[in-house]
Amino acid sequence: MPQQSSGDILSGVCFVGQLDTHSLGGFLILPLCIYLSIGALFLLAGFISLFRIRTVMKTDGKRTDKLERLMLRIGFFSGLFILPALGLLGCLFYEYYNFDEWMIQWHRDICKPFSIPCPAARPPGTPEVRPIFQIYMVKYLCSMLVGVTSSVWLYSSKTMVSWRNFVERLQGKEPRTRAQAYV
Repeated sequence: MPQQSSGDILSGVCFVGQLDTHSLGGFLILPLCIYLSIGALFLLAGFISLFRIRTVMKTDGKRTDKLERLMLRIGFFSGLFILPALGLLGCLFYEYYNFDEWMIQWHRDICKPFSIPCPAARPPGTPEVRPIFQIYMVKYLCSMLVGVTSSVWLYSSKTMVSWRNFVERLQGKEPRTRAQAYV
């Protein structure tokens, strides 16, 4: 049975699919593609709805500046979320398609010093296939950026005021009004 979770070769962090491309494809790449596609469809549907609401508000003569700011904020943060997710997905595809060749090359490199059977030699003129270190660094950066952008969205002043009011209610205190909370 293939190993489902193992340590990353470079960082040592346990992660699904590090030594098994089937696990990488089935447990990471496929779900990420599905969730990213569904999320993009919902985002598109939401923007279409917001643009319709904005059009109706403008024809009624109402101010739309707050709605437009919300739309800009949603667009900005969705871009900050989608771009690293696509970068991570690209890096995972890179690993998925090259991992078996990397492992064969690694076995070729260590077979003679450790006196173990060597894999078949590469045909003459074919280059050695080795992982690119910078792509791994991009993978780690992209996986962290998704969490950072999510936390930036959540840690706004309104969220902090809401949490403060929630904690005060749990303590039996009267929650602050909006004007008191920002003082």
